[in-house]
Amino acid sequence: MDIRPYISGYVDGEGCFTVSFSPRSKLRVGWEVRPSFSVSQNADRAEVLVLMKEYFRCGGIRPDRSDRTLKYEVRSLDDLRRRVIPHFELFPLLSSKGRDFERFAAVCELVAERAHLNPSGLRVIMDLALGMNASGRRRFTAERMVGMSEVIVSATSNGG
Repeated sequence: MDIRPYISGYVDGEGCFTVSFSPRSKLRVGWEVRPSFSVSQNADRAEVLVLMKEYFRCGGIRPDRSDRTLKYEVRSLDDLRRRVIPHFELFPLLSSKGRDFERFAAVCELVAERAHLNPSGLRVIMDLALGMNASGRRRFTAERMVGMSEVIVSATSNGG
């Protein structure tokens, strides 16, 4: 049995492609960029998460305290680029989550090219990421992130 289409269908309903931003004053642009792929499920259906972990041969399964589920998650950029993204390019998502995936894949490539380490590249990444997961929570607006980035970049360039 070919489980690859099943995995794409399951992720289309229960998965998430996310790009997180954390303020980091020690970084030149002031932000750490962390792409991740995850799938949540109730503990009584953990076998699906185990199946995905075995299939992708990367990532980990952990409890998600926010909603008392288990979460399969891949955060390694190398694993995302070599294992996760190629799967969804071959077995595309059919819902609007497919657009989120395309933006996510673009972000991963930009991070691999180290674009997140300069202000203009970071802005492109922010714009792509903020266009994803329209129903998701946002801790920072684009304006606040860019404003904070400019302050941090300025401080760094002045030896601060």
